[in-house]
Amino acid sequence: MVFIFDTFIGAFSVAIAYFLRFNLDFEAVITESAINSMLLVVLTNTLFFYIFKTYQGIIRFSGFAEAVRTTIALFASCLILMVGNLVMKLSGHLVLVPGSVLMINMLTASFMMVGYRLAVKNIYRNSIAKGNDLNVVIYGAEMNGSKLKATIEQASNYQYKVIAFIDEDLSFVGKTIDNARIYSFHQVKHLLKNWDVRLLLFARNDIEMHTKNNVVDFCLEHDIQVRNIPPVDQWIKGHLYLTQLREINIDELLGRTPIKVYNEKATALMSQSRILVTGAAGSIGSELSRQLATFNPPQLILADQNETGLYELEYFLRNNVPSCENITIYVGDVRDGNSMENLFKRFRPDIVYHAAAYKHVPMMEYHPSEAIRNNVLGTRILADLSVEYNVERFVLVSTDKAINPTNVMGASKRIAEIYVQSLGSREKKVVHLTAGSRYDYSGRYRSTKFITTRFGNVLGSNGSVIPRFKEQIADGGPLTVTHPDIIRFFMTIPEACNLVVEAATMGEGGETYVFDMGEPVKIADLARKMIKLAGYVPGKDIEIKFTGLRPGEKLFEELLNKKESVQQTYHDKILIGRVPEYDYYQINQLIDTLIELAYRNDDEDVVRQMKRIVPEFKSKNSIYQHMDGLDNPNVAISS
Repeated sequence: MVFIFDTFIGAFSVAIAYFLRFNLDFEAVITESAINSMLLVVLTNTLFFYIFKTYQGIIRFSGFAEAVRTTIALFASCLILMVGNLVMKLSGHLVLVPGSVLMINMLTASFMMVGYRLAVKNIYRNSIAKGNDLNVVIYGAEMNGSKLKATIEQASNYQYKVIAFIDEDLSFVGKTIDNARIYSFHQVKHLLKNWDVRLLLFARNDIEMHTKNNVVDFCLEHDIQVRNIPPVDQWIKGHLYLTQLREINIDELLGRTPIKVYNEKATALMSQSRILVTGAAGSIGSELSRQLATFNPPQLILADQNETGLYELEYFLRNNVPSCENITIYVGDVRDGNSMENLFKRFRPDIVYHAAAYKHVPMMEYHPSEAIRNNVLGTRILADLSVEYNVERFVLVSTDKAINPTNVMGASKRIAEIYVQSLGSREKKVVHLTAGSRYDYSGRYRSTKFITTRFGNVLGSNGSVIPRFKEQIADGGPLTVTHPDIIRFFMTIPEACNLVVEAATMGEGGETYVFDMGEPVKIADLARKMIKLAGYVPGKDIEIKFTGLRPGEKLFEELLNKKESVQQTYHDKILIGRVPEYDYYQINQLIDTLIELAYRNDDEDVVRQMKRIVPEFKSKNSIYQHMDGLDNPNVAISS
């Protein structure tokens, strides 16, 4: 049908060309020579329509390529006849077809053939939309904006109608792409509601987080769904499918730009050091391992008791960071002194990142003895071995829950902080008194630098609130929030690990590094936002249920307690907390007693001893609240 229609148009355009050539003189057109010439043009056009397969394109999907192919076929036909005219003229015969007729025919036929294709395409689109098409705005007017617009409309079978683009590049604003005007967000946000826009698509990945957050907040407030379009190189065989439109991840909307703090000093240190990561299969440990692998250290030792997690991590690193060739997997428990000593004796690490810990607040509230054996004993074993085997730097990954703790987990991490800090102070004094008599196994002088890092909740970590909310949304709700007023600081896992790596570089021993976490987030607001991002209405489609504070949980968390102050570093987002110093020998005795009680599984006595070591530990919503207010002797502070 398309072939026949193209042939008919070709014949009609030749007739028009002759009428124009002879000033609309009908008698001049119906002569035998004119009719023969018209038949020759029609046959030649038809031949090239067949050669260039102009009839094989699906008209309702016609685009620029179809128009070019049709025009080339007509141009080739015109060119061949022109050559024929030249040959006939040189041989002394009359030309086959007047040159002016050929030119007029080519232009007329091109216009008509491309035009009818566009008309059919538009009629088809309007017939299937039937007034149910959704108005769409694309954020990001890139060079391929026209292709993106056409692809989205075709992929949705024209249910999506792109009516505008948004871009902050002033060189784009005011121009149009395929009849869709480009606006800045400030210009367009007052018009979106009047246009009945239902969907906004982000076509760029380099939008500043603050800007993206503002756009998303505005859209959610006005019931406009938001989605991400994957980069073009991730389209399936060059085609975009609606299933590839991704929901906005909540970690894209932290409201601040992710912090990258690596520097040349960090690169030099990590690339020349044997590095041990404990808890390498965990959320923080695995990301930390991925980042450290990019430095290609002489040896990267990944230790954990979770052999499945270690296997998955090793598989990822081998396939995604092939430049890191010296990866060693070690299955072992930080509570096992013999296993850890074997690790240190075999691999002699220069830097230790201690990320192994029990972290779930309600779980540890019911298992204080386990919390002490893992979080305190494990830390002491590794810290002592670091001194014995002359480790250069020991970095403890801690938490904001260690500050003014209200739960067993936070208090156990605070005791771990106190121990490594007091051990570091003792080491400095020993080195000073012995005038630097400690050497490592290669004969180099070395004094272990103990460094602590504190940060808040990390997005997407195992068992954290974000994955839990995603599961609950997928199940249709409700989303469970412990309290309407509970707030938390959040950061991404890569950011947290960035801080830990940088702390190892800048630390000189004894510092506690804290992170400027930005503004706290109200968990109830976070739940509502995630429901809206998923395309549902909070309270209508998916309920939010308040379940009450869990054992040991508090409404807000700090990064410093009242006795601590901060000092600025060279990076405005990283601070040094000036924490009190504790007497190592007294702390060691108290921890000896604590561990002995933990091995007896005497949980009440364990918690009582923890409160002696950390006087600010006040239980909340816990079975151990009755112990608060007892006469717990404070630990002596040396300075």
